[in-house]
Amino acid sequence: MSEGESCGCCSSSTITPDTDRTCYCPVNGIIDTISKKHALPIVSVLGSNGPTRYNELEEVLGVTSSSLLSTRLNELMSEGLIERQSFDEIPPRVEYSLTSDGKELEERLRPLLEWADEA
Repeated sequence: MSEGESCGCCSSSTITPDTDRTCYCPVNGIIDTISKKHALPIVSVLGSNGPTRYNELEEVLGVTSSSLLSTRLNELMSEGLIERQSFDEIPPRVEYSLTSDGKELEERLRPLLEWADEA
């Protein structure tokens, strides 16, 4: 959403504009992505451990479905939160790591996790 553009829910004719109200609509996309199974744990593991191989992620997360993990990794890559690096070795090696946006997400989630842990 560009500056000055209003979202559908906050510009609705049934809602009176309130200058003190915060519109959370811009976070809907990222919330949809990170609320899926294994998404936040992937971000957490990569944030804590740095570059991590697929099998290590599978083991640490206790994933029972390789296709689910693969799908989640692809979604996080398409959102620009993680990156995949292939190494031309025998046997082939692939590692996943957080992008700068992924690192920022992890940093911004820490206060939320601290708050949730206190509750």
